[in-house]
Amino acid sequence: MLSDYVPLLIFTVIVLLVVGALVTLSYLLGPSKPTRSKLIPYESGIVPTSPARQRLSVRFYLTAMLFIVFDVEAIFFYPWAVVLHQLRWYGVIEMFVFILVLAVVLAHIWRKGGFEWE
Repeated sequence: MLSDYVPLLIFTVIVLLVVGALVTLSYLLGPSKPTRSKLIPYESGIVPTSPARQRLSVRFYLTAMLFIVFDVEAIFFYPWAVVLHQLRWYGVIEMFVFILVLAVVLAHIWRKGGFEWE
């Protein structure tokens, strides 16, 4: 039983050795002459006028989370479409309930002003 994992262990050790060797060689052989101009952030050739780290509005994060939630929920449409023929009317009704819940949540977010940029 445990002997089945020996090839996986050997592969893991080889990968770790190769990665370690590449990182070490890159550190040893790569050029390293840091200067003040090389250490500033590069932004498409434009000299930065403000610091790179800025505070973002909470609305940005809320919009990003809403996008992720609705994107992940949209993933459920594909497997449903694949097995729709097997599910028959039960699957159609279930998906309409799912879409109705999504529409109610979307309407609530819209009503609360979750999509407005100021």
